[in-house]
Parts: sequence; structure tokens; C-alpha cells
Amino acid sequence: MNLAINGGALVVLIGPSGSGKTTFAARHFRPTETVSSDECRALVSDDESNQAATPAAFRVLHAIVRERLRAHHTTVVDATNVKSRSRQPLLAAARKFGAPAIAIVFDMPLELCLERNRARPTLSLPEDVIRRQHDEMTRSLPDIEGEGFEHIHVLDSVSAVDTATLAL
Repeated sequence: MNLAINGGALVVLIGPSGSGKTTFAARHFRPTETVSSDECRALVSDDESNQAATPAAFRVLHAIVRERLRAHHTTVVDATNVKSRSRQPLLAAARKFGAPAIAIVFDMPLELCLERNRARPTLSLPEDVIRRQHDEMTRSLPDIEGEGFEHIHVLDSVSAVDTATLAL
């Protein structure tokens, strides 16, 4: 699959933990283009798995996103973004700065996400958290077309993720 990504775009990665978002971002985007919720947690608390730091981490993440979009830089948000309400402030920032918004959905099987989560040496989450994230994403997908994304790309298998290419 060839994914169209306009220069200066906001790219919102959507999927539960273990779906492959971070690996995909590292493969296809420069480190400076990717704003990670885990890295923002580490910035504010010295521990990327510290869930208590999540509100502060997302304040930092949104500030970075706004500044990058203001400067017309491609900005990739690496967070679960499984709920529409999580995506809305990102879409508002894209509108404010005239950036096209692109969604890349990692609609992977739940069992794959759980297996990958169990194999993680760090950042392993409780299984019920992954199940909830997967369910929330599945419930929000039917409405994503009306949220304001210019392009929505759904990657629904490991093969689709592995063979995806970017058209910049």
C-alpha cells in the first residue's frame, strides 16, 4: 500500500499498544518528526511507563505538535489515539495551522497486540488495558471518516504494515 503523506502534514497513528505504531514510525519517519507519548512521559517523569505522568506528557506532546505545525513541519503523533476525543485536539491544531491531517490506523488482531505486549522487556501493559484500547479503537473507527482527516489509511495485517510505502 502506498500512503500519501503531504509535506507539513499531521500524521496521527491510531492503534492499541503492540499494534506496531512505534516501529512503523521509526522505519518511515525521521526521529525529529515523531512526537511520542511515551517519550513525553519520560521527559516529564524520567519514566516512560509512568501512567500518572500522562496528563503532563500530553500537555507537552500537544505543545510540540502545535509548534511543529506552526513551522509547517511534518509531525507524526505516536500515541494510541484510539478515541475520537484524543484525536480532536490534534485535528484542531492541524486546522489552525493549515496542515493536512492524515490518519494511519493499525487495525491489528487483538491476539497479535497481546503477544507483542507480553514479549516486551519494558513497557508491558496489563492485558485488560490492551483489550480496552483495541475495543475503543474498533468502536471509534466507523466515525473516523467524519472527523476531518484528509486521508485515512488502514493497515489491517502485518503484511500491510511491512509492505506499506510512503508517497511524500
